[in-house]
Amino acid sequence: MTGAEGAPSIPRGPLAFILLTVLMDVIGFGLIVPVLPTLVSELGHVGLSDAAGIGGWIIMSYALAQFIFSPVLGGLSDAYGRRPVLLISMGGFAVNMLITAFAPVLWLLFVGRILAGITGASIATANAYIADITPPQRRAQTFGLLGVAFGLGFALGPAIGGLIGALDPRWPFLVAAAMAGCNMLMGIFLLPESLPPERRRPFDWRRANLVGSLRQLGRLGGKLRRLALVYFLWMLALQSLHGIWSYIAAYRYGWTPFGIGLSLTFVGVLAILVNGLFVRRSVKWLGEWRTALLGIAGGTLAYIVYFFADRPELAYAGLTIGAIGGLTVPALQALMTENAPPNAQGELQGALATLSSLTIILGPLLFARVFTHFSGEDAAVHAPGMPFLLSVLLASAALLLLLWNRPGRERLAE
Repeated sequence: MTGAEGAPSIPRGPLAFILLTVLMDVIGFGLIVPVLPTLVSELGHVGLSDAAGIGGWIIMSYALAQFIFSPVLGGLSDAYGRRPVLLISMGGFAVNMLITAFAPVLWLLFVGRILAGITGASIATANAYIADITPPQRRAQTFGLLGVAFGLGFALGPAIGGLIGALDPRWPFLVAAAMAGCNMLMGIFLLPESLPPERRRPFDWRRANLVGSLRQLGRLGGKLRRLALVYFLWMLALQSLHGIWSYIAAYRYGWTPFGIGLSLTFVGVLAILVNGLFVRRSVKWLGEWRTALLGIAGGTLAYIVYFFADRPELAYAGLTIGAIGGLTVPALQALMTENAPPNAQGELQGALATLSSLTIILGPLLFARVFTHFSGEDAAVHAPGMPFLLSVLLASAALLLLLWNRPGRERLAE
């Protein structure tokens, strides 16, 4: 059976459930973003500038756990299927949210984040699930649908979290826990397995660790190694937004959780438009490589605007330009999945999750440190936008590497 363009069709039921799973996960995460600075300040008895540093350590604890366990879960999904890993991830997220909701002391926030990192394989395994059920020529488009789910989640989550958090900063965590629990129950009854037994491979501890996973990624070819480095640099640059946007926005513009949530809702709406309307068209007209190039170029320009954005209207201008960056990840993922065999898609996504987790380990601490240094009372130079200048350098390096890795050199795309 083929689709309208001659490519094999994609099972709509499983794809819809995976998109719903990602949507609910992102909504659950987005719910807590506007209130996390308030909760850290409350439990840590510190101001926003110092809370940003603590928040960086909290995010790092999540990323470190995911950094260690993502290759394990990726290997398990290649050996035993995607379904059980996804269900365990959903349950772990619900437990984490409950721990955080009732945390009376700061260290329990770290416990909750570590647990979420250990079980946080839903996105990586969802990517592997999509690679299982999607023909190669339609993967960029389908990964773009994941971007739509991300965008819709970030449009709804922070807005709802900001409204609920204005009443009590702990209530969004309870709502997120309930959503994850419902998602797991639906998955038990509705989610089929995507990886048939004949395409599985035995679990191997030598490959299911961060060193073995990255080594195996290297064995898959020089093209894949270089694309993975582009992915790493791009994701590290993104951490100036993902890691400490709430703190910078609250400090620079005096925004409340509602204002922060509104800005993230705006980001989500733009992500829906870019991933839903432009990824497929861009890949069709330009190809995966040029689409990724366009996305990184747009993101780099946005970071320049953020650096100078001392007024809210400039911040929104940067967010608008930065929406072009949403083209990058679907195009890169499509290029990389084409260079990995069918029985290693989970391993590939686990390796990418490891790289992404490494950026979350390094990024928030690095950017929070830069922000604190240039915004604190003892700052020699007052420049709270300095983290975005570092992102300009990282994104520019990714852009140059991708330019050097053009299709004419390595035939990465038609």
